[in-house]
Formats: sequence, structure tokens, C-alpha cells
Amino acid sequence: MNSLDGLQRASKNQAEDTLRFTCILMAAIVMGVNNKIFVSAGGLYPGGFSGITFLIQRICDQYYGIHVPFTVVNLSLNAIPALISYKFIGKKFTLLSCVVILMSSFLTDIIPPMPLTKDILLICIFGGIINGAGVALCLRARATSGGTDFIAVALSERLNIDCFNYIFAGNVCVLGIAGMLFGWDKALYSIIFQFTSTQIVQMLNPRYQRVTLFIVSQKAEDIYNAIKTPTHHGGTLFRGTGLYNGQEQDMIYTVVTTDQVKTISRAAREVDPKAFINVIRTDQIIGRFYTRPND
Repeated sequence: MNSLDGLQRASKNQAEDTLRFTCILMAAIVMGVNNKIFVSAGGLYPGGFSGITFLIQRICDQYYGIHVPFTVVNLSLNAIPALISYKFIGKKFTLLSCVVILMSSFLTDIIPPMPLTKDILLICIFGGIINGAGVALCLRARATSGGTDFIAVALSERLNIDCFNYIFAGNVCVLGIAGMLFGWDKALYSIIFQFTSTQIVQMLNPRYQRVTLFIVSQKAEDIYNAIKTPTHHGGTLFRGTGLYNGQEQDMIYTVVTTDQVKTISRAAREVDPKAFINVIRTDQIIGRFYTRPND
């Protein structure tokens, strides 16, 4: 039985690794193509290390007449954050992130500009949406697109809050430098691009979004036994009386991540089809909260 369990576990891990690798490849393609369809075509600076790379490219081209490959600059800038991530976040997480950085950089170099529209506002909005979707796909596969995303993930893991808005504020400073050097119109439009991208990331990445669950049932302890293993979260049991029919009822109070709600709800309803579940958005937690580590 132990051998069978080990084989099943290994098969499950292999399937998960295959899915993660497929997701990061898709994300790299999305971001690389987006750089040529929207970012380069619109003359934008997307923020983060990619934005710094575009900024360095433009400085070298305009002031020194030298064309610097995107891949060379982007990989150089990401070297130190990748080493920090390898030590403090996770080895596989960092290696998969490096695959994203390398592939998206390579695609940015080899794909020719393919502008779909000349409307700069459309470029900012839709380019930001696509970029955010690519970054969110990386995060769901437990990887990043590199650069400031390494910093955002590290801070979010340490502080147990979503730090992507703070990174957006830092990106605005970089875009301010671009505005002083090359004009404020493209820099300000780039802020719209980056803001759109950040909001999409936050909307599609549930890892740092918390919700509070109140589960009312006469089988509360059985429900908790069914949900504690897949979630690794504790809970508090309250005992009371239903005011409508006077029956004794128990209530589980627990805080989980947004992406765990469906799993918990399904498990709870399987134990007790009459279970009443109230889901409340939670903005901040003070105290211990389990977050699945990035491997």
C-alpha cells in the first residue's frame, strides 16, 4: 500500500510539474509577443526590469548609437534578484522563473514589431491587460516573470500581504526618469499600461487574497476533518442554537485563500448537504496564517 501511495504521489507531482512548465511557457510567449505588438509598437516602458531594459536600450541607441540586445540587458539585471530568490523563496520557483525570463527576452529580440493599432490609449489598456494576464499565469504556476516580481513575491511571502501595488509605486519612479529623458507623454501612457497590468495581476492571482468562512452545520467537526488536510488551516468551533427552529448548531470560523473556497465548499457540502457557508472578504490578517511555500 505504501509503495502504491508513493507511485500515486510521484505521478501526481509529475503531472503538476508538467502543468507548471506548460503554463510558464505560455506566459513567456504571451509576454514576448505582447512586448512587440503593444510595448515596442507604442514606444512604452512597461515598468519593472523589462521597462528598465527598454530604457537602457533607448539611451544606448539615441545617445551612443549602439543597439543593445534586450536579452543581454534583461538577463544581466535579473541576475542578482534571481540569486536572492534562489536562496529565500525556492529553487524550483527560481529556475522556472529563469526559463520565463530567458524565453520572453529571446522572443522580444527575434519577433519583429507587429503593431495592431496606432491608438496609444488602446495600446496602453490592452497591452496592460495582456501583460498582467501573462504575469498572473506565471504566479499561478508558482514562478515569476522576473525583476521586480521577485521582490514583490519575496515581500508578500514575508509580510503576508499583497505587495504588487507597492512595486507599482516603484515602477512609477522609473517611468519618471523615462519622462525626464524622452518626454512625458510616453512615460505617462506607460503608467496607465503598468496600472492596468497591476490590477489584472491582483484580480487573477488569488494567492494573497484572504476570505473568512463561517460554516454552520450539525456536523461541523466532520466538516473540519474533511477540509483541514487540503487547506492546512486551523479553525475555531462555536456552539450555539439556531434561532429559527431552536436546533443546536455548530459553526466553524476559519480564514483561507480565495482559491480554496470552492474546494472547502464542495467538501463541506459532501459531509453535510444542509451546511450553511458565509464567505466574507478579509483585507488584513494579524497573526499566523499558512501559505503554501514556493518550492
